[in-house]
Amino acid sequence: MRILLGFIILLFACHSYDAKNAIETTKIAFGSCGWEEHPLPIFDNIVSHDPDLFIFLGDNIYGDTKEMDTLRAKYQKLGNKPSYINLKNNVPIIATWDDHDYGWNDVGKEYEYKEESKDIFLDFFEEPLNSSRRGHPGIYHSYNYSIGEKILQVILLDGRTFRDPLEKGRGEMKDNWRYNFYRQDYSPTTDTTKTLLGEEQWIWLEEKLKEKADLRIIGTGTQFGIEYNGYEAWANFPHEQDRMIQLIQSTQASGVLFISGDVHYSEISKLTTDYYPLYDFTSSGLSSTWSFATPNKNRIEGPIMDNHFGLITITHEDDPSIIMETWDLNDNQRIEYSLKLSDIEF
Repeated sequence: MRILLGFIILLFACHSYDAKNAIETTKIAFGSCGWEEHPLPIFDNIVSHDPDLFIFLGDNIYGDTKEMDTLRAKYQKLGNKPSYINLKNNVPIIATWDDHDYGWNDVGKEYEYKEESKDIFLDFFEEPLNSSRRGHPGIYHSYNYSIGEKILQVILLDGRTFRDPLEKGRGEMKDNWRYNFYRQDYSPTTDTTKTLLGEEQWIWLEEKLKEKADLRIIGTGTQFGIEYNGYEAWANFPHEQDRMIQLIQSTQASGVLFISGDVHYSEISKLTTDYYPLYDFTSSGLSSTWSFATPNKNRIEGPIMDNHFGLITITHEDDPSIIMETWDLNDNQRIEYSLKLSDIEF
């Protein structure tokens, strides 16, 4: 059953049944980095797991253009793909973007066609004409769903429309016996006036975190919970990363779990705070892959370098289990990590 995306907050009951354990569950699949020229058979794998929702986290196509006809045609290639049609016909879809479907590699607010690109994005993902998403700059949005007796809030951030230019790195080639050589393209900024989300989006996010919810999944195109590695990540805006950590505390927003993409591999990072740990579950590689993963002292699972998707299963219990899994193209489970909702509550 398709979700109708409107300007009102959506609420629906997600119910799958785990016969083995006699417990109802809700399953949320997600992923990023899919090339529109690729057949993308991973979509068929996703459908076979019967999720209640699929979240695109960006680089949903590789537009990389200033020509809007080219961008529109690339979306159409994705839309005409049999595996995508299978996904669309069987699983509700919501989406945010990252650099390659927004504009081009690593671009932020300086991209001059952001409004045109936004319209094409929203049209492709069938955003209603009266949606609040069409009425403000950027594409940030939130959704509410019922998980048994509890409320799941999904917040999709826009890390492109308002983001200030990145600080250039020194271009150093770093060596690590496990990760090979890589170049540090960017450096953490010390300019606290620079922003990743923009003030309007921050104000909106604060109000969303004050809303009643038991579990909150925050989707962000670039990774939130990793250490600085020289590539795009929240770590390049340490004051913005800290603002997020402090905002969750000041709003007493329990149950926050981040999902992210961008890097062409899967991993789970755990960021320690003064309250509960913030987990960042990265799934990036619907069709794209890298030959190495960068160092990440916060990594507790992964990296998985093969094409894959992420799956979060939530049990309908008084204290729900949250099971994070990475499944590859051969339908092999590559990551499984579980926690209880009470582990990420105030």
